[in-house]
Amino acid sequence: MAELKITIGGREFEVACQDGEEHFLRTAAGMLDAEASVLIGQIGRMPEARMLLMAGLMLADKTAGMEDQLREAEARAAAAEAALVEARANPIRAEVPVIPAEVTESLAEIAARAEALADRVEDAL
Repeated sequence: MAELKITIGGREFEVACQDGEEHFLRTAAGMLDAEASVLIGQIGRMPEARMLLMAGLMLADKTAGMEDQLREAEARAAAAEAALVEARANPIRAEVPVIPAEVTESLAEIAARAEALADRVEDAL
């Protein structure tokens, strides 16, 4: 079992954690310290228990907000997945009209006439 010293709200605490989990404990302590620092900045010194309680409640409030956002995102993702399944099951068909051969031939003839006219204008200049 690992023993760590952490600082929360300017106060030092000795805590224990499982070997290999020191990083997680330091991260959690850092989050709690950030909230405690905000409280101390706004209110000033306060009893240790009150500081830890308030900082914990602030973190819990943030966590609840994130859980709400996660639920909303999961609902949107499920709706998007359902729409994708529906789209794959019922693909949209697009029909492309076929251009008749006489139209293609007429356009080719018009293009040839335009090129001949351009050549005559060029020669005249």
